[in-house]
Amino acid sequence: MCVSAGRPVLRALRLGLLSYPEALSVQRGCVRCLRAEDGQDTLLLAEHRPVYTVGIRQGPYPGEEERRLRDLGADFQRTDRGGLITFHGPGQLVCYPVLDLRRLRRSLRAYVCGLEGSVIRLCRGLGLEAARAPETGVWLQDRKICAIGVHCSRHITYHGLALNCNTDLSWFSHIVPCGIVGKGVTSLSAELGREVTVDEVIPRFLEAFQEEFACTVEYSDDHMTATAMT
Repeated sequence: MCVSAGRPVLRALRLGLLSYPEALSVQRGCVRCLRAEDGQDTLLLAEHRPVYTVGIRQGPYPGEEERRLRDLGADFQRTDRGGLITFHGPGQLVCYPVLDLRRLRRSLRAYVCGLEGSVIRLCRGLGLEAARAPETGVWLQDRKICAIGVHCSRHITYHGLALNCNTDLSWFSHIVPCGIVGKGVTSLSAELGREVTVDEVIPRFLEAFQEEFACTVEYSDDHMTATAMT
C-alpha cells in the first residue's frame, strides 16, 4: 500500500458485469499478489449475473433447494465467506476489498464495522436513515439494504459487501436472506422512489469509504476483464 500525506492509498478497479466464479478468481489473484508482497490493496467493484451464494455458516445445503434456485435461472455457489445465503445480481453494487488489514491498522471486527459505516455514510448522504443492527449489514429499520460477508486469513481479507441499488428484489423472495426470519430486503431505488443506478452510487461509495477509513482511493472506471486481472 502506498501512503500519501499520511493516508494509505488504495486502488479501485471496476470489473463490470461478470459471473461469480470470475470475480472470485480475480480476488484470489489479488490475494496471491498481496501475499507475495507484489500487490496493492484493492477495491474490486462489480455487478453479478444472477447468483445465489451461501457462506461457511450455512453448512450442507440441500440438493433439492439448490436445484430449485437454479431452475429460477440463477447460478448457485458455495463460498468461504462469512454469513448465510444471499443473492447477487444486476443493479447491485458488489465491492470486494482485497486488503492487508495490518496496513489499515484495523482488527477484523473494526474493518467490518468500517464497511458498515461506509454504507451508512452513503445512505445518509442520500437522506436515508440507515443504521447498524444486531445482525451484520446495513439496515433501514427492519429492511436490509446491504449485506456483508468477508473472509480473512493471515490479516488479508477478501469478499465484502453487496449494496442494493436498483436490484430486482423479487429474487430475494425465493430464500430467507442471510437466514434472518421476519425481516425484509430493500434497495436505494425502492426507498428513494426513483431509479438509483450502480453508476450513480460508485462515486458516493468511494467517497464514503475514504472518509470512513481515512484513506485515498485511486479509481479507474475502465471496465477490467477477469482474464486481464488473473
